[in-house]
Amino acid sequence: MYQLLGVDIREEAQVEDALSAAGLHWAAPTLVLSEVVLTYMETDRSDATISWAAKLLPQSVFVMYEQICPHDPFGRIMQEHFLKLNSTLHALRQYPDTRAQRRRFLTKGWDCCVCLDMNDFYLRLIPKEERDRVESLEPFDEHEEWHEKCCHYFILTASRGLLMEQALLPAPPVSSAPVISWSPTVLPVRPIPVSLEGLGMASTRLGPEQVMLTGGSSKGGRLAETRALLRGQEGWRAVVEPFVDLGVRLHHTVTCVPGGGVVIYGGRSSPLNPIRDIFRVTFNPGGVSPAADPQSQAAETIHVESMICSGDPPPPRWRHTASVVSLRGRDFLFVFGGKNQSESALGDGHFLNLGQQIWTEMPVEGAAPPARHSHSACPYQGGVLLFGGLSREGWPLGDTVLLRPTERGFCWEELDVQPPPVPRYGHRAHVVGEWLVVVGGVWMHSEGVPGIVVISLTSYSSLEIRLDTSSVPWPLMLHSFCSELMNTEEPQLLLIGGGGNCFSFGTHLNPQP
Repeated sequence: MYQLLGVDIREEAQVEDALSAAGLHWAAPTLVLSEVVLTYMETDRSDATISWAAKLLPQSVFVMYEQICPHDPFGRIMQEHFLKLNSTLHALRQYPDTRAQRRRFLTKGWDCCVCLDMNDFYLRLIPKEERDRVESLEPFDEHEEWHEKCCHYFILTASRGLLMEQALLPAPPVSSAPVISWSPTVLPVRPIPVSLEGLGMASTRLGPEQVMLTGGSSKGGRLAETRALLRGQEGWRAVVEPFVDLGVRLHHTVTCVPGGGVVIYGGRSSPLNPIRDIFRVTFNPGGVSPAADPQSQAAETIHVESMICSGDPPPPRWRHTASVVSLRGRDFLFVFGGKNQSESALGDGHFLNLGQQIWTEMPVEGAAPPARHSHSACPYQGGVLLFGGLSREGWPLGDTVLLRPTERGFCWEELDVQPPPVPRYGHRAHVVGEWLVVVGGVWMHSEGVPGIVVISLTSYSSLEIRLDTSSVPWPLMLHSFCSELMNTEEPQLLLIGGGGNCFSFGTHLNPQP
């Protein structure tokens, strides 16, 4: 028998009368399912409902699905969405994480409780075959937003009586969440009064006060234009380069190469359409065009040419890295990792001889790092430093791997960094002296969001540093963004773009650098 009852669950006596009249056997094994229901009630009322169910249903399982993590940028956007609907989320203020939700049920009369966020649920409990089936249903490339959303929802099972022996969820591993040792240092972030947004862009610094931005997507759609950020006596301003059309592309790379200019490689216009062409862009010393900068006297400042490369090219890809490495006086563009329409993560490396424009086989020793995308790669001592990324299995990585030149070719070497940095992806990184500075990204951890991790390249020690975003008047989402190390008296990072589609909560893009 199946019955639907309409009753205000805040009125316990009315609920009991209605259920008794419907023929509920209170001692029978009972499933209580609450899918984003109790959080809309005042917290004292929802607590009372949880206690009431534990008291009157001695053989029962309570399953609940709700939101958590209200204070980080995604959580703030999530709350703003429900406030606009006049549907305040009450419970997550008092119970902001899975630990608090578990304590809530155990103190309200339930004998056993397991609570997992949806990243743990999906990646640990759903069989890989089923995940592969689901992920193959349609093209998908919003990894950061998916993991952020799953980090902000949990599923919980609490049980009483004999049903304790039939837990619907296994207890999570004790060490599933890394313990972060935060530095007492906090680095300030301040907005720059320039209107410029976008995600999936690529950037490069043309000069001390000039940054070029290519591709990406904004609220107005995918971008084909090339833009520049310029700093003059009156501050920063954004301009469009009218003579440069590199087409629509996202998650590509722009790499400064010896001899001047940059190489633009890879990317996609959609998850089904990777971009195969390679461009070389060169500049005059002024950097920007006269149309973009009326004070410039150069007749022609930017030249774009398609690179015709021989040899065996790599499969097309996006979310890869492309860095310059050197061996015996020759410079190569080293392309590593990424993903494409047929591979969820790539682990291959390819060398483009920049002088001869030939894709070249190079001897590489050592164990290659796992396949990944959305990682970082920084030139270092003729080789390249890889950090982090998202693995083929869907987990963020936290390894630091050096590809170093040898007499014969190159060699992979994993650095034993202690304490191990929290795994992350979608970040940016720079080498500053003998330090690898990693900023932003996405991790599957409820304790805040990634700030900066600094890794010593001499002692292999690491330090996690928080960012003070109190002067930023919007939720600062540091994924799918660009960063440039500016040539100032003190090292400064210019953070540009970032954000994403927060699913049903709306699209949020950082509006200013």
